[in-house]
Amino acid sequence: MTGNARAAGLMVLGMAFFAIEDLLLKLLAVRLSIGEVLFLHGALGAVLFALLIRLRGQPTGWQGARRPVVLLRSLGEGLTALTFVAALALGDLASVSAITQALPLAMTMGGALILGEHVGWRRWLSVALGFLGVLMIMRPGTEAFHPAALLALASVFFAAMRDLTTRRVPVDVGSGLLTITAFTAIALSGLVLMAVEGQGLRMLDLNQWLLLLACVFVGLAGYQAMVVSVRLADLSLIAPFRYTRLVFALILAVLVLRERPDLWTLAGAGVIVLSGVYAMWREAQLRRRAARRA
Repeated sequence: MTGNARAAGLMVLGMAFFAIEDLLLKLLAVRLSIGEVLFLHGALGAVLFALLIRLRGQPTGWQGARRPVVLLRSLGEGLTALTFVAALALGDLASVSAITQALPLAMTMGGALILGEHVGWRRWLSVALGFLGVLMIMRPGTEAFHPAALLALASVFFAAMRDLTTRRVPVDVGSGLLTITAFTAIALSGLVLMAVEGQGLRMLDLNQWLLLLACVFVGLAGYQAMVVSVRLADLSLIAPFRYTRLVFALILAVLVLRERPDLWTLAGAGVIVLSGVYAMWREAQLRRRAARRA
């Protein structure tokens, strides 16, 4: 098996893990408050990932966590988790997963409007078509509209804020530290939500603990698979395979949750995926041209 094929396979495996994590988060959010799910998931994830780094003997560089750009990224991570888990708790897994696939398009738009990156008319057209697909899923003003769709869309823009900020993180700040601060931000967002709602922690039963542990371990496994995939091949080659997460999410939504996505949702998801794949392909093409000129 070639390096590219192995990288693609690992990316698909990682997306399968993330889809399972989304399902487990939804199952947890039905049984527990959203704030408690965020706090427990984030706290347990931070502790386990810190132990993993320690076992590997990798430096953490805790002093980097105080940098403004890292704090801003952590804020984006916390808001992303808060809106995404709330959307999962209130809406359908299929619709929420489809809407969140618009992240690459939001990244393209944010890079142009905030970072001043050049975006040609072709990619602007793909962004417009992608968000048309989002509207096809949301269908505002109709009986099919659900407020959870707005939360899912908000999570897309908060995730774009997080990822655009990541581009400004200095190279001496390790990815391990960013992951730990991300989990910590998720836990803090849960604490804030519980404080606002006047809720406390409830005792979990055995099934809930098993769901929580499975959720964290599956998420960490997905993260590791994605990291190894990115190291094995060029990102432009394997990035389109991230959309397999939607395929797995749709399968789980139908088989486990008995959801029945309608044609508008499936068509909108298809438009989002095609637009996102084109935008990523076009960006990779332009980068290769710039590299040849240089």
